[in-house]
Formats: sequence, C-alpha cells, structure tokens
Amino acid sequence: MAGGWAKDGAVSEQIEASISDELARMRARSGPQGESLTHCADCEEPIPDARRAAIPGVKLCIDCASDRDAQPAHRGGINRRGSKDSQLK
Repeated sequence: MAGGWAKDGAVSEQIEASISDELARMRARSGPQGESLTHCADCEEPIPDARRAAIPGVKLCIDCASDRDAQPAHRGGINRRGSKDSQLK
C-alpha cells in the first residue's frame, strides 16, 4: 500500500531500522568488560573479591552501582516517524 511520497514497504523498513538500532544499543550495554578494578571508581572503597570474580570488568562497588542504576536513564534518538511525517507536509 503506497501512501503519499512514501515508497512501498517504507513503514516496514522504519520498524526494522528501529528494532536494529535498539538491539545494537542493548548489545553495547551488555555489561562491563576487561579487567576488574580493586577499588571503586566512584568512592575508592575496596571491591570484594567475590564481586570481581562474579562480574568481569566491574568498576563500581555494590552501593555505587545501585545508586547509578536507580538514576533514570536518559536516552536520545531519532523519532523516525516524526522526521518522515515532517518531510511529507
């Protein structure tokens, strides 16, 4: 079904692109990687050996990680539908 200036399948392409972007963002946030720190990057408290063994690449102690996780995540992005609609007007 064609609509205005949009080519056939444009909506499906937008949906697929949005899904691909979100999957890439989730993969990038898979977790810490690399060598674990012995002391927290925020408060300088020692990170327990059990935590360092359980989470490779950990950089924060449990308290600082909990505080950071409690903060709302600000996520930017492109409103694909809005940008397309603005071109059609």
